[in-house]
Amino acid sequence: MTYIQEAIKKQWMDHYMMIGKKKSKGFTLIELLIVLAIISLLAGLAVPFYFNSMAKARESALQHDLILIRKALDDFYTDNDHYPKSLADLVSGKYLRKIPKDPFTERNDSWILDTDDSDSNGGITDVHSAAQGKALDGENYEDW
Repeated sequence: MTYIQEAIKKQWMDHYMMIGKKKSKGFTLIELLIVLAIISLLAGLAVPFYFNSMAKARESALQHDLILIRKALDDFYTDNDHYPKSLADLVSGKYLRKIPKDPFTERNDSWILDTDDSDSNGGITDVHSAAQGKALDGENYEDW
């Protein structure tokens, strides 16, 4: 065989070897749609867990803040034999560094304050959240 015949034979062999093989290096539309379907399925499963964990975190922060404020109220009463007239008195008396924000209302002035009507001082005896709605356990936030 001559050099030209070998080149033609090689060209034909390369041509036949390429039949049935992909020449492009990109993805087909079907492959992209399958990947998008899998991603949306995973996102659809993950989003409810995310929002549930965010609600649990806010509830936990609210419970911690209520415990903190109530302890400061009790400490103020122990030291002064009367309850404070405002939450600002707890800060000025150094029982709290600052009034915590309600995690649901995101304000530090939205706390519902219970006062002692039998005391002439009328001090704050308890504190509740002003958040509307129910917790994950079914209780109202304002009843905590």
